[in-house]
Amino acid sequence: MALKPKFAKESLTINTEFVLPNDTNHLENLFGGRLLQWMDITGAIAAQRHSRRVCVTATVNSVSFKYPIKNNSIVTLEAKVSRSFHSSMEVFIDVFVEDQVTGERTKCNEAIYTFVAIDQNGSPLPVPELIPETEDEKKRFEGALRRKQLALILAGRMKPEDATELKNLFVHD
Repeated sequence: MALKPKFAKESLTINTEFVLPNDTNHLENLFGGRLLQWMDITGAIAAQRHSRRVCVTATVNSVSFKYPIKNNSIVTLEAKVSRSFHSSMEVFIDVFVEDQVTGERTKCNEAIYTFVAIDQNGSPLPVPELIPETEDEKKRFEGALRRKQLALILAGRMKPEDATELKNLFVHD
C-alpha cells in the first residue's frame, strides 16, 4: 500500500525554551549538549508528524554552533522534514534567540538530523514521500540526497562511483 505524500509544512514543529542557570556552563552559555537534546526532541516530533510512526535518531549529520546562547535567553527551535527516503527522514532544525525587549529573532544555530520510523520490534517502516513547496524547502530537499550519499560513502556503505548526485556536482558533460 503506497503512502500518501505529505508537504514539508505538515511536519513543522516549534519548541520554545528558556535558558536557566542549570542549562549553562561556567561562562553562562547554554551547554551544547542541552541544545543537542532540545534539537533531538524537536526533530523527533517533526519526523513523527511526517511518518505518524515512532521515530528514533539515526544520525546527527551536522551541527553548527554559530553564536553562544546566554543564560536567560529565549530560544526557539524550528524543525521540519527536508526529505524522506524509504524509512528515514532528514530533518533540519533552525535555532533562534529572541531579544526580550524588541522581540527580534536571530538565527544562531542549525542542525541536520536523520530519523528512522520503526515498528514495535525496532524494524524500519516505510514513510511517506515529502513534497517541498518553498524555495528553502526545495533547496534543502535537493541537497538531502547528496548529503545522504556522502554519509553512505563515509560509512563504507556506498562506492563513490555510485554516488550519482555527488558526481553531478563535479562532472559536467
